[in-house]
Amino acid sequence: MLRRIVALAAVAAGGMMLSKTFRKSRDSGYTSSVENFIEVNVPVSTAYNQWTQFEEFPRFMKGVREVQQIDDTHLHWRAEIAGKEEEWDAEITEQVPDQRIAWHSTNGAKNSGVVSFYGISDSKTRVVLKMDYGPRTFLEGLGDALGAVKARTSEDLRCFKEFLESRGKETGAWRGSVGQH
Repeated sequence: MLRRIVALAAVAAGGMMLSKTFRKSRDSGYTSSVENFIEVNVPVSTAYNQWTQFEEFPRFMKGVREVQQIDDTHLHWRAEIAGKEEEWDAEITEQVPDQRIAWHSTNGAKNSGVVSFYGISDSKTRVVLKMDYGPRTFLEGLGDALGAVKARTSEDLRCFKEFLESRGKETGAWRGSVGQH
C-alpha cells in the first residue's frame, strides 16, 4: 500500500513539474531538438533525389497526410500531430544537390531543420536528420518529454530506407540549388 502511495506521489509530482516546464517553455517560444540518422544501401544521389520528392513523403512518413509542393522553395504540409490534424507552410532555405536540404516553417506547426547526405561508399549513404520543433499543446509537450518525436523520426527514416531499397531507384529528382553561399 505504501509503495502505491509513493508511486502515485512520484507520478503526480512529475506531472506537475512537466506541466510547469511546458507552460513556461510554451510562453517563451520553447523549441526542442531531435537528431537521427540511417544508412541506406543506395548511392548518395539516389537517396538525395528521393528526398527531393516531397509529395511522396506520405508513402513513408507515418502521420504525414499530404505534402503539396507550391514552387521550388515552398511546401504546404498536412499531418497528424499528437492525434490532431495540423497544417503548415514551409520554406526551403538551402538545397545543395547530394549534400543537404534545410527548411523552416513559415506558419502553423513550428519546425525547422536540415537533412544531410553523406556518401559512405558508391552504394551506401548516411542520411542525417536534425530538426527543431515547438510543442504547442500539453499533449505535444508530453510526447516530446517521452521521446515520441525521436522515435517517430527514427521510424520514418527506417521506412524511407525500406521504401527506397525495395524500389532500388528514386521516384523522381530535383537537382536545382537553393540559397548557396
